[in-house]
Order: sequence, then C-alpha cells, then structure tokens
Amino acid sequence: MRVLYFAWLREKLGTAAEDLAIPPRVATVGELIEWLKATSPRHAAAFAGENIVRCAVDQEFAAADAPIGSAREIAFFPPVTGG
Repeated sequence: MRVLYFAWLREKLGTAAEDLAIPPRVATVGELIEWLKATSPRHAAAFAGENIVRCAVDQEFAAADAPIGSAREIAFFPPVTGG
C-alpha cells in the first residue's frame, strides 16, 4: 500500500511516501496510525497529534474509523486552512 505524507508530516518523517506491507490486523485508518506510530520514533513523533491529522483513502476523505480494506493509497495531511 502506498502511504503519502504532506506538509509538516512529510518534514517530520523525512519522506513524502512509503510503500508498506500493512498487516491484515490493521483494518481502519486509526489502526493504521497506531501501527505507524509503533514502527519508528519518527512516525511516533509525526503522529503525536493524530487528532489533528486528516486522511484520505484512495483520494476520499476518511475518518479514523474508516476501513482501509484493499485501498491502494492512503494520504495523511494537516488540516487545510484558507485565507
């Protein structure tokens, strides 16, 4: 699965994307975040404020309880503000 990171998430992780083999037990966006946090200190730091991180599953906005199923791409990004 391709996982994309935008803005300060990309900066904290030092990468814009990763191709990851997600374990079958990881079924939702929230579970994916918890799994990512456990993979490295960089991921733990990037997702420390997970309640403000937004997500899109196959380019559709998704909540923490959204299933990831057979998604091809998951993107994480901070809230977008306008001005």
